[in-house]
Amino acid sequence: MAKKQTAGHDILGEFAPKFAELNDDVLFGEVWSREDKLSAHDRSMITISALISGGNLEQLDAHLTIGKQNGITKEEISEMITHLSFYVGWPKAWSAFNRAKEVYKD
Repeated sequence: MAKKQTAGHDILGEFAPKFAELNDDVLFGEVWSREDKLSAHDRSMITISALISGGNLEQLDAHLTIGKQNGITKEEISEMITHLSFYVGWPKAWSAFNRAKEVYKD
């Protein structure tokens, strides 16, 4: 990711400074920046799939937005969630679609 991530620091910096540092500097600073290994688009697809699979919907909105910024189209996100529904469960897919509709409404 080209843009420096500060969400960890902004949201948890005072409460959990080490976690915030790992989030911003390692996960987003080092891992996400390895685009020569895996594109940001593909990393977003993997991350969104993992969040839906685990039912981790609190982080899903932010990653759907990041995914859209990384070039995931409305058609791709719809197909991805449809495909996942058979593997991770219908209710998780419904929840993911409700969130994706908001992010991709324009």
